[in-house]
This record gives sequence, C-alpha cells and structure tokens, in this order.
Amino acid sequence: MQKINKRTLLRISAALCLTAGSAAVMAQAAYPSKPVRVIVPYPAGGTTDIIARIAANQLTERLKQPFIVENRAGASGAIGAQAVAQSAPDGYTLVMGTASSHGINSALQKNLPYDAVKDFAPVTVVANTPNIIIANPNVPVKNLSELIALAKAQPGKINFGSTSSGGSPHMSAELLKMMAGIDMTHVPYKGAAPMLTDLIGGQIQIGFDNLPSSMGFVRSGKVRALAVTTAKRWPGAPDIPTVAESGVPGYEVSGWFGLLAPAGTPKEVLHKLQSAISDAVHSPEVAKQLRDLGAEPVANTPEAFAQEIKDDVEKWRKVVKATGVKLE
Repeated sequence: MQKINKRTLLRISAALCLTAGSAAVMAQAAYPSKPVRVIVPYPAGGTTDIIARIAANQLTERLKQPFIVENRAGASGAIGAQAVAQSAPDGYTLVMGTASSHGINSALQKNLPYDAVKDFAPVTVVANTPNIIIANPNVPVKNLSELIALAKAQPGKINFGSTSSGGSPHMSAELLKMMAGIDMTHVPYKGAAPMLTDLIGGQIQIGFDNLPSSMGFVRSGKVRALAVTTAKRWPGAPDIPTVAESGVPGYEVSGWFGLLAPAGTPKEVLHKLQSAISDAVHSPEVAKQLRDLGAEPVANTPEAFAQEIKDDVEKWRKVVKATGVKLE
C-alpha cells in the first residue's frame, strides 16, 4: 500500500475545506430555494399581521420564492416567537416580532420560553408605529385631558380594552395610569379586531391599540382618537395630539415591527433579507402604503436592530418594576 506523506495530506485537507466552503457560499447565494414561513405571533387583522403581509408580499416579489404568513397567536406573542426560536437556523422560518414579543415579555413573563436577545438573529425593523388612545364616540370626552379628568372623578369605573394582556398597547395604558395618577379597569382581548368590535359596540369605553389597525375606524368616525403615544405627533396623523402635550409631560411609547430569524442563521441570509426589505419599504409605493396605515418605514441593519431589542428589554423591565403591573 502506498503511503501518503504529510504534505499530500495537507493538500487534500485544504482541497476539502475549499470545496466545503464553496458549497456553503453557493447554498447561501441560492437562498431562498424554497418557500419561507413568516410567523405572526398574534391573530389576523391586527397591526403585526398587516405589516407582516406587506413585508411577505414584497419579499416574495423580490426573492422569487413564496413568503407565507402563518398566524400563531397566544401568550402575548410568546407562542409564535418560541416556535421560531426553536426552528432550524436556515432562514426558512422567520417571525414578525414586536416590542411586546421581544421587549415587554422579557419583563413580564417569569417563565418566558425563549431569550429575546440570545435566541434570535435580528433581520430588520420593517416599520415603527405609535400606539393610539381611542374612545367610543358616546363617551363624553373629546381629548385625553378630559379623559384624565373623568377617570379621576370616577376611579376604576372606566373600562379600557387592549389587544392583549402585557402587550405594548396594554403597557401604554399602565404607564399612562401611573404618570397621570388615574385608575381605569383593564379588559384584555385576543387581538385588535375583537377589541375594536367591543369598543365600537359600547361594551368598553376606551381602547389602546397600535395606530394602523385603528386608523380606518378613526377616519370613518366609528371611534374618536384622543392621543398618540409617541413624543411627537405622527406624520401620518398630524391632527392627533400626543399624550405628552395633553397633560402628561415626558410620556413616550412607540412600537416596532421587525423580522427575526433563529439564532445562528448565516449573516449572508440576514443581510439578503434586510436588503430586500430596505428596497421594498423605501420604494414610493410601499412607503406610501405603510404611511397611509400610520406606520413609518425603517429597514435598519441587523446590528442596529439587535441593539434596539437590548435597549427595549431594559426599558420595559424598569417600567414593569415601577408600575408593579402583572399579567392577568
């Protein structure tokens, strides 16, 4: 038997490494080569679902493979987020995460089945939105200042709905209660659609929601807008005042909606997805579509998104500690 010397072995090893590396590059360059699931961890019809479907349609068009939205709701986004965290890190399962699923949950849920920072590879924030405070038109308040006065006169008697217990709209309400010194009764719903149905029907007086899922009802007069939660008035709804200018200085809450993959997903895949989203949301047509809904296009880098998640987790831990709020 012919012996193989050390130099020959090194050459063979180098060739094998080169072949493996080339195969990996080719595999990543071919991404996506099959349909991709985009899990929305909330019910259909809400803001997360709306933005996810816009993003999925644009990714389908630009990357030439179907991006299929799948609603997997429950536990304030934790069920859908967990499913993605436990998926293969190959870019074929994504989640449309939110400030709730990847910020507030870390502060509120003691046994959260995932780590919002360590178990995900952020792709990009697709869009930012404010939350909005809305009222049934029959409630005798025309602005937030009047609501605060009414709540102080009738502590605990005003019912407010939110899209989920522990979600960003709910936490917006809890922060308002703390900063304005008022008491209102929380009625949690499983999504924006049932909450808005009860608000319009008069079963609850006040609603806290993401702006996009409520704007159509505001424009039609079925609900009355009282305030947005961002520090400045929202460009898409400049007539709606902020909470801060309505008598609660220093108040600010904004929501983000972003794509994430499981931790360990190749950087090349993340940047390919980010580039496609950036091209989409900065096109005049899609940017207008988002702004008409009340959302502002973002498309930041995976690295910037990762830092935003870390900052959000820390922020909401401080808010939860200060308010003492617990999941219902």
